Amino acid sequence: NFSDEFYLRDLFFSSLISALFALLRVGGSGIDIRSKARTVNGPITDASQLPKWNYDGSSTGQAPGEDSEVILYPQAIFKDPFRRGDNLLVMCDCYTPQGVPIPTNKRHNAAKIFNTPNVAAEETWYGIEQEYTLLQKDVNWPLGWPIGGYPGPQGPYYCAAGADKAFGRDIVDAHYKACLYAGINISGINGEVMPGQWEFQVGPSVGIAASDQLWVARYILERITEVAGVVLSLDPKPIPGDWNGAGAHTNYSTKSMREAGGYGVIKTAIEKLGKRHAQHIAAYGEGNERRLTGHHETADINTFKWGVADRGASIRVGRDTEKDGKGYFEDRRPASNMDPYVVTSMIAETTLLL
Repeated sequence: NFSDEFYLRDLFFSSLISALFALLRVGGSGIDIRSKARTVNGPITDASQLPKWNYDGSSTGQAPGEDSEVILYPQAIFKDPFRRGDNLLVMCDCYTPQGVPIPTNKRHNAAKIFNTPNVAAEETWYGIEQEYTLLQKDVNWPLGWPIGGYPGPQGPYYCAAGADKAFGRDIVDAHYKACLYAGINISGINGEVMPGQWEFQVGPSVGIAASDQLWVARYILERITEVAGVVLSLDPKPIPGDWNGAGAHTNYSTKSMREAGGYGVIKTAIEKLGKRHAQHIAAYGEGNERRLTGHHETADINTFKWGVADRGASIRVGRDTEKDGKGYFEDRRPASNMDPYVVTSMIAETTLLL
C-alpha cells in the first residue's frame, strides 16, 4: 500500500543517529521549497536549540556567486514523518551573513506584523484551503486524464469515489497521515471539481503558525509525490478552458469577530479589504488573472464583492456566521501558489492596523 510505504523506508537509518533534521526554506522563485539535512545531538524540543546553518544562495537565485552564503535561522520544528524517531523537519527563514532578511524571506515581515500588540491581542485564526493538481510525469497532464485528451466534463469528480472519478487518492491519504504525524494542524482533505485536483486544509491555526504549517505541509506533499513519480502543481489555472482553477481560500477570524457582536466587526474588516483590493490581488499569487475570471466559483479579478454563502464573491461569509452574529469569513482571492506569510499577514495588517 503506497500510503504506508514511506513510513517504512528509513526506519533502519533513523535508529542509527541521534537526531537528523531537514532544514526547509522558501527557494528563489518564492513558491518552491528547498531542503538539506544535518545531524545533531538530540533530542530537540524547540527550534531555539538548533544551530544556524548556511547554503549556496547562488544556486537558488538568492545570492551572487562571489558572496553566496545565505544563513538559515531555524524557526519551527515538526516531527519527520519520513525518518520518524527523534528526527525533525525544521522550517527556517533566510538572512545574509550580516543578519538582513533576503528578499524572498517573507516570514520576517510577517512575524513583525503578528508580534504587533494590536494583532497579537486579537489572536488571529487562519484556516487555509490548499488546492493542488497532480500531473503525470514527463507529459505534465493531470493524473487520470488520457494523454492528449480530456475526461468527461466537470460534475462527477468533486468529493467522489471510484477509479473513474478519483485519481491519486493513495498520495492524498499518505499526505494526510504524514501531516498528522508531523504535528501539522491538518483538518481535512477532499477531491476537487476538476479531476486530478485535490485540496487539504490547514487550521485553524494562530498567527504565523498557520503559514509555517502550510509550507511544511507543501514540502511533505512534494516529497510524497516524488516517491510516487507524480508531479505536484500549484498553478492556479493548470488547464485552460471550462475547468476549475486552483486557489488557497483563506479563512480568517479575530477574537473580536468570534465574540458577541462580531458580525459588525467582520463587516468593517471586509470594507477595509475592499479598499485595498488591488494591493491584495498583487500579493495573492502569480497567474491569478487566469483563475479569477468571474467564472468557475470566482469573482472577476478587477471586482471586489462579498456575500453570504456566495462562492462567486471575493469574500464569502458562511450562513452560520450570519445566523450566530459572529464567526469568520473566507477570502477566496488567493491563488494556490500564494505565499501564506504574505497573505495571512496582509489580511491582519489591513483589518487590524490600517
